[in-house]
Amino acid sequence: MKLRQVITVLCVASLGLAGCASKITQPDEYSGFLSDYSQLKEAKSPSGAEVMRWVDPKLDLSRYSAVYVEPTQFYPRPQATAKIPDSTLRGINDYFNQALKRELAKSLPLANGPGPGVIVVRAAITAVSSKTEGLKPYEFVPVALVAAAVSTGTGIRDQETTLGTEAQFLDGANGKVLAQVVRKGTGKPLANDSQVMQANDVKGVIDGWASDLHQSYVKLKKH
Repeated sequence: MKLRQVITVLCVASLGLAGCASKITQPDEYSGFLSDYSQLKEAKSPSGAEVMRWVDPKLDLSRYSAVYVEPTQFYPRPQATAKIPDSTLRGINDYFNQALKRELAKSLPLANGPGPGVIVVRAAITAVSSKTEGLKPYEFVPVALVAAAVSTGTGIRDQETTLGTEAQFLDGANGKVLAQVVRKGTGKPLANDSQVMQANDVKGVIDGWASDLHQSYVKLKKH
């Protein structure tokens, strides 16, 4: 893979994180993980991040007494590189799974599987990237790196770390889709084009996603 290949810019500023101006996920960035994107609408997460979201207007949360978090995954499956190795990808996915369970357990007891009265959370990381700030994207790929632009006045190539996610929430009894969300986040910048990306670089993004899911549940429960 040539270094010029780079993921489409994923620059949504997450709460408390460094990043560029917020941006809604565009249709050509959808991964195909969700069953239907046609009803997604622009919305704000509880932390103020821009997302694409749909919630069943007939959703009655009082019908649910537990939540089951399916093992999180990458979609599509990324190709590890020297700068984003398998250990980083595993670390990101494991932390995403843990964060979802940690935050959602604040709302509902965790179930061991789907069933009546259970909300099933099915989530995927749909993009992982570290790219040089300000570089124009050339190609959309799940994982990519680039080292081209030089920061003004420093001569050092600053690289962003970015993530995308898509998630759906299902009725554990019949599989009916209750809600869907698509969003992006920007993590810690890497010092230069040779620094290897670590899972720690994007844990803040993942914590924000998981916290927003919990807060969204709390908000919907009140209505």
